[in-house]
Amino acid sequence: MEALSWWHTAKDSLQRFVLPHRCLLCGGEGADSMDLCRDCAAELPRNQRCCARCALPLAEPAALCGQCQRQPPPWDAAWVPFRYAWPLDRLETRFKFGADLAAGRVLSMLWLREMPWAARPDLIVPVPLHPHRLRVRGHNQALELARPLARAMDVPLQVAWLSRERGTAAQTELGAVARRRNVRRAFAAKTSAAWPGHVVLLDDVMTTGATLGECSRVLRQAGVERIDVWALARAPITHR
Repeated sequence: MEALSWWHTAKDSLQRFVLPHRCLLCGGEGADSMDLCRDCAAELPRNQRCCARCALPLAEPAALCGQCQRQPPPWDAAWVPFRYAWPLDRLETRFKFGADLAAGRVLSMLWLREMPWAARPDLIVPVPLHPHRLRVRGHNQALELARPLARAMDVPLQVAWLSRERGTAAQTELGAVARRRNVRRAFAAKTSAAWPGHVVLLDDVMTTGATLGECSRVLRQAGVERIDVWALARAPITHR
């Protein structure tokens, strides 16, 4: 698997050196050193008006959504710069399920350009995959998105202190209640680790927040004082 990953990376780098940037969505000329044209970039669904606690898109300006006012999640703040809608969802699907490194690079660059540089944490922790799913997929999309963010911010990236102890069904087709049940006691935090005071939990897409909530719960038990959640995109919530 590592040899295959190395080959894909080397081939991708060679193509980047030889070929001009082409838009991954429409095939037109890329812009701003990305495989994305300006027209497609302008269509990206930004999550500009949203709840500060859970990043839920809001119809009217407000600090918190109704749910977070009634029952706040177990983290302190959320930063999710995009909504999970066309055309960003197409890039995310290609990266996550198709191992498209070029799409992953575009997503990372888009995320970096939206970065709130004032909110610098002590540590970034990507949401882990279960070892079996990691072997099947070949990469952890949250980790691959976290690497360039951590480098740009000069913040340590930790992948060994939070683990997925139990395999779970895919969350994609589950509603809010089923998602919470599905990930209950699925994660473990290393309690003997020297956890800093401010940790960012990072995932690629946030829907109900069930996975990030369960990760936050075990980090609190390990002694983390402030937990922010970062995700690239916020997906619509399904109530089932």
